[in-house]
Amino acid sequence: QVQVVESGGGLVQAGGSLTLSCTASGLTFDDYVMHWFRQAPGKEREGVACINWRGSNKYYGDSVKGRFTISRDNAKNTLYLQMNSLKPEDTAMYYCAAEETEVFLGCTSAYNFPYWGQGTQVTVSS
Repeated sequence: QVQVVESGGGLVQAGGSLTLSCTASGLTFDDYVMHWFRQAPGKEREGVACINWRGSNKYYGDSVKGRFTISRDNAKNTLYLQMNSLKPEDTAMYYCAAEETEVFLGCTSAYNFPYWGQGTQVTVSS
């Protein structure tokens, strides 16, 4: 019944921009800290960014700081990732994940992700 669906991926030239969306249904959206992850073929999953319940706190992985912006619209049950100045190394499958927690300590300590999307592919060409 719970569905988490990413959209907005595609092919973009280096230096370009792309906005990803993640829409959740069947859950109380603002009960969850939300995360973006990415994974390239043959590489480990990497945390991209996370945002707390009301969007008042945001954290970013070192590789995307200054280029990506995470946001959420709880009225629309939607999470966003605005990606600017894209680089070929940003090429990956991007996943949206919902974290169940009573305390927000940032992205890296999170471990309880009951819901994941199926991913949306981002390909950055040079």
